[in-house]
Amino acid sequence: MNRYVAFLRAVNVGGRNAKMDHLRSVFEALSFSNVETFIASGNVIFETPSTDESSLEKKISRQLEKSLGYDVEVFIRSDVDLAQIAAYQPFKTADVAAARTLNVAVVKEPLNPGALAVLISLKTDVDDFHANGREVYWLSRVKQSESSFSNAVFERLLKVRATFRGVNTVAKIAAKWC
Repeated sequence: MNRYVAFLRAVNVGGRNAKMDHLRSVFEALSFSNVETFIASGNVIFETPSTDESSLEKKISRQLEKSLGYDVEVFIRSDVDLAQIAAYQPFKTADVAAARTLNVAVVKEPLNPGALAVLISLKTDVDDFHANGREVYWLSRVKQSESSFSNAVFERLLKVRATFRGVNTVAKIAAKWC
């Protein structure tokens, strides 16, 4: 059995609300086992014999759209992937200590060279970025609400879909399920 975490984009933000027990029931209806949710921001942990992450993402997304009535982008990471994401140190310890927030974006594929160039161009005295595989780390020296950067800016300029989580949230999920 393989354990995965599904990071759901745009769940419980912008008026798109979903109760965690409802999300669990959607995943259980797809014959996944040991389904659990972690905080109300669209993190669902589940087990399945399947190893085809792309197929799982599409299957879950279709079922969520039917159930919730709107498109939900799904990003799957294995428990091994998640442990590596949580352990990765993209910035100097002193920079992280001085920052207000450190987030990680999960995307479908590693950024292409053009998107990487755009990402580098977004670095400022306030915001710093680091790409590693299918994740992009965002360090902000101010509150997120005070930064000119956002998920919407990221998606518009880099032309990729993503969902962001705080690294503390990712670390807690990894500690509990990995």
